[in-house]
Amino acid sequence: MVSETSLSSSKRSPATPKFCNSFTTRIFADVAGDITIVVDGESFLLHKFPLVTLSGKIRKMVAEAKGSNVSNLELLNFPGGHQTFELAMKFCYGMNFEITAFNVARLRCAAEYLEMTEEYREQNLISRAEIYLNEIVFQSLQKSVEVLSTCEMLPPNTVDEIEISSGCVEAIAMNACKEQLVSGLSKLDCDGESRELKEDCVAWWVEDLSVLRIDYFQGVICAMGRMGVRSDSIIASLMHYAQSSLKGIGKCQFWNPSRTNSSPTSVEKDQRIIVETLVSLMPTDKSSSIPLTFLFGMLKMAIMLGATTPCRLELERRIALRLEMVSLDDLLIPSLQSGDSLFDVDTVHRLLVNFLQRVEEEETEDYGYESDGLCSAGHGSLLKVGQLIDAYLAEIAPDPYLSLQKFVALIEILPDYARVIDDGLYRAVDIYLKAHSALTEQECKKLCKLIDCQKLSQEACNHAAQNDRLPLQMVVQVLYFEQLRLKNALSGSSGDGLLSQRISSGVPSAAMSPRDNYASLRRENRELKLEISRMRVRLSELEKEQIFMKQGMIEKGGNGRTFLTSLSKGIGRIAIFSGQGGGKRQKSGEHNV
Repeated sequence: MVSETSLSSSKRSPATPKFCNSFTTRIFADVAGDITIVVDGESFLLHKFPLVTLSGKIRKMVAEAKGSNVSNLELLNFPGGHQTFELAMKFCYGMNFEITAFNVARLRCAAEYLEMTEEYREQNLISRAEIYLNEIVFQSLQKSVEVLSTCEMLPPNTVDEIEISSGCVEAIAMNACKEQLVSGLSKLDCDGESRELKEDCVAWWVEDLSVLRIDYFQGVICAMGRMGVRSDSIIASLMHYAQSSLKGIGKCQFWNPSRTNSSPTSVEKDQRIIVETLVSLMPTDKSSSIPLTFLFGMLKMAIMLGATTPCRLELERRIALRLEMVSLDDLLIPSLQSGDSLFDVDTVHRLLVNFLQRVEEEETEDYGYESDGLCSAGHGSLLKVGQLIDAYLAEIAPDPYLSLQKFVALIEILPDYARVIDDGLYRAVDIYLKAHSALTEQECKKLCKLIDCQKLSQEACNHAAQNDRLPLQMVVQVLYFEQLRLKNALSGSSGDGLLSQRISSGVPSAAMSPRDNYASLRRENRELKLEISRMRVRLSELEKEQIFMKQGMIEKGGNGRTFLTSLSKGIGRIAIFSGQGGGKRQKSGEHNV
């Protein structure tokens, strides 16, 4: 067993060595040296006998130099530098010194360089370093991390050849598994305990890994995944590593246009490698849940540092899987393109594309007559995303650099059934029209056509009827549908005829396949239930209107009936001017109540 505090040679030196601080270091002050070895510009005056006895390399160099000047030798590219060489020489002279986690990797590489094997003496420096690694370092997660971090300053070829780094990586992963098992047995698995207890179970060692270089950290995380370390522990390690290694990136860099024209610095290149590596290490199992704030933070870093396209697409894919849980602030990603919009609209558009693909895949997987399309989780998520995008549109609408094409693309990408009412969309369009007063009449009409006037609430209709920024055609349509709504409210009609017509249109054709029939019925079912949701909103509004109208009629007495009659006739006259445009709008929205 090797002592952790000291290590001494089995042979005693013929004289007590003394060190001095001069340029030429003399191991023995009282015995004249017969060989000078230069390491990294530092000269050591030594004796041949103890060196050739333990070092195969020095023995060969002395043998090859016979007949010439053998009193001066130079060791090039010595691992660990002259300080490690001094420790190796102490071992040759039998002097006591301490082997620690800080110097054991350097000593092991130096011993390999000097060929200090068992061939020349038992318990030579290679053997002593190996015993310390196996019996002390590899038994401790913390010491394995310390040794692995010191390998960063050593020649990679030597470290890999003698398998110090791989041994430390496997030891870290194995000890992490042991800690996980002990923690699970003692605390009955952290997943079933409080959040504070769960954090205590994984936080004590994830901080240690943040000192590693990214390639060593990658090897440790991969080994942990192979050995079955919990995903939440791996995610915690990734998050802590990102926080400690990427904290130098400031938010002000997002808004600096000069960055896009300059080449990345060496620090930015290193940070880009870190981002790409961390993304590649994220767990792929569905049970793991990476915080959305961390995913968005990594996405912003990837965009700013110019990470590879696969890296950014992977982050976007992961975010799109839970887009319904995203907050508005998360979507407000600054744009780095000079002269472009203030926010990265293209990234949000890609998130929506991935999200809609996920919804479509879920509906395909749920194929079966017993499933319900509208009640599925996909449709509920779609409604939440619809509200989120409407809020996002309203937030970016004042941007004077936001093009109409990108604004319209974000509106059109969502299907009609993603919005129960269009109040949020109307608000966003109104803000855009106010901020972009230079739009032509045709562009205003193109934008306003995306709003379904039948899906506006009473308050939105009242605002639209008095909105000077809207095209006249849309104002007429709003008044026309308000007239229909008012007539239905007075006559007590609830639109049963329209519902019956749609139900009858959903009868499957005999020429269609069973799968096509089911898909058609499912779409009809989703549209009908969506109409029910809209009708509930309408019913709530009509009840409020009825209470208001009754109060007005009671206050005005008999004047109330005359007022309602004149109002109905006046709206009827205005509806005449809707002409063909109103008919087309009603036809395009025939699936709406």
